[in-house]
Amino acid sequence: MPGRTGPRRATPPRTRRFPCPAGFRRPARPSETGGSPAAGGAPQRRIRPATRPATARHTACRRDRQRGASSIEFAGMLPLLLLVALAALQLGIAGYAVQQAGTGARAGARTAAQAEIADRCAGTGKAAMSGWTARRSTFDCAHGGDAVTVTATVTIPSVIPGIDDFGSAARSVTMPSDEGSTE
Repeated sequence: MPGRTGPRRATPPRTRRFPCPAGFRRPARPSETGGSPAAGGAPQRRIRPATRPATARHTACRRDRQRGASSIEFAGMLPLLLLVALAALQLGIAGYAVQQAGTGARAGARTAAQAEIADRCAGTGKAAMSGWTARRSTFDCAHGGDAVTVTATVTIPSVIPGIDDFGSAARSVTMPSDEGSTE
């Protein structure tokens, strides 16, 4: 085209009009306000019905229709997110209880293997464990021949209110006894 400068823009396909919520109106063009070119307005031209909404209007209509949708989606997903978080926390607590039961059983078995302090097996095992795991633990110290076996059992607390415990974690350790070597 002789008078055209710049690249040609492809015209998008015509689509149907999107309904806008009440109270939303397309901004008035200078030609619709009756301004004349002499008064600073645009030249008069015929207004034809829009077959495709303007970009700003289309965006505003879509924005109005979807207002609050992300809040509703978040509220719907929140219980699932909390459930996953509680399950991960419960799994971490259970793993920590198993690790602490092993630590207490090893410390108790080292003490039970020494004949002169074998009766302090449970106390030493609890001292090797941290706060809440020591309070929720029980020890079984069995002396049999040349070896001692100590079993530490820790009750796993639940993060869900109203449920007292989540089961228990037990670890056993067997060590050779020092009784035969002192004679």
